[in-house]
Amino acid sequence: MRKYLWRILLVLLLILGITGYFRYFWVFGTGVKSGELNYVVHKGVMFKTYEGKMIQTGIRSQAGTLQSFEFMFSVEDEAIATTLMANSGKQFNLHYREYVAALPWRGHSKFVVDSIISMEPVHR
Repeated sequence: MRKYLWRILLVLLLILGITGYFRYFWVFGTGVKSGELNYVVHKGVMFKTYEGKMIQTGIRSQAGTLQSFEFMFSVEDEAIATTLMANSGKQFNLHYREYVAALPWRGHSKFVVDSIISMEPVHR
């Protein structure tokens, strides 16, 4: 009987581990977003993380539809976050990784910016 309980426990732990990996650590997608950086802040109660918002330009929605122009993201690298904070209001191309779900110490968003591709002043 003990032998079966250990096997069931092992299978359950294996399923839990695989599910956790695919939910929190497996990169679901990568991409580049372009737009005007609105802000980057360092916030949190237990885990201080860098959170930002970028307003995407050039996106037009059809009449009668709802479309979000905001890209909410988290930043793990302090050097990237500092650069973004110092250049709020500029035009950025940001490379990001998308996860299935967020982790509290990684940030509030499932989108994590990992590099700055380009930065330009906004021409109005």
